Amino acid sequence: MVSFVATPIGNLGDISLRALETLKKADIICCEDTRTSKILLSHFNITGKTLLSYHKFNEHKSAEKILNLAQEGKEICVISDAGTPGISDPGGILVKLLAENNYDYTVVPGACALISGLVLSGFDSRNFYFGGFLPEKNSGKEALISQIITLKSTLIFYVSPHNLKQDIEFLFNALGDRKACLIKEITKLHETKTFFNLSSLPEVDGRGEFVLIVAGSKGEDFSKMSILEHVKFYINLGFGKNDAIKKVAKERNLAKNKVYTEVLNL
Repeated sequence: MVSFVATPIGNLGDISLRALETLKKADIICCEDTRTSKILLSHFNITGKTLLSYHKFNEHKSAEKILNLAQEGKEICVISDAGTPGISDPGGILVKLLAENNYDYTVVPGACALISGLVLSGFDSRNFYFGGFLPEKNSGKEALISQIITLKSTLIFYVSPHNLKQDIEFLFNALGDRKACLIKEITKLHETKTFFNLSSLPEVDGRGEFVLIVAGSKGEDFSKMSILEHVKFYINLGFGKNDAIKKVAKERNLAKNKVYTEVLNL
C-alpha cells in the first residue's frame, strides 16, 4: 500500500492520529526534503524508518522506484515538506503511475494551505480555481491568465515572498482592480489576513509563503459588445493589442484578420 499523508503546514498539532499511525507502520517514507522530514518525524518519535528522497527534480525516476517497492509488498508513505502531497508538491506523477498499474494506494487527508486560505478569506467558496504558483516567465503567466480571466470562480494562488510584488502587479494588470485577500503564516501564532484591492499593494512582512485569494470575474457579456469594444476590454486589462485580437478571434470563432480589420485604427 502507498499512502499519501498530509503533514502540518505550520502548527504541528494539526497532524492527525491516522497520519501518525500510518507513518509509524511504514517501511519506507518518501520525503520532499529528508532533512525537513527528519525534524517532523523526530518530534513525533517516529524513528528507524528508511527515508527515500522524492522531489520535483527526481520525481519521474523515484516514482518508478516506489512502484517497484510497492510491488514487493512494502508499506510506503509519501509526504511533502508541509501540506498535502500532490498539491503544488510532488505526488501527482506517482498517483498516475499507481492508478495505471492498478496498485493499491490511498490518501490520509489533513492540512492544505489553499483550502485554509479560502476559508479564512470569506470569499465565495462554492466554486474556485487553484492556480498554484504563477509561472516565472511572463509568457507563462499570460498563457495561464488568458484561460481564467473571465471565470466567475474565486481564484487561489500560492505566492513566494520574492515574487509577491510582481505577482500582485501582474494580476492587477491582467484582471483589473479586484478584491483580494493575502494570508500568511496559516495555523501559526502570527497568522495574518490582509484584505485589499489588487491596485494597492499591501504592506506586509515579506518573509514566509503566502496564499493569495482573488475575487472572480463579475462576468462580461461579450455578445453585447462590438468587436472593437471586445478588443478594448482586453487591452484595458493589460493585454497587448495583438494578444487581445487573438483572444477575441478565438472567443468569437472568427478569423484573426477579420478582427484585425475592425480595429485598424485602435
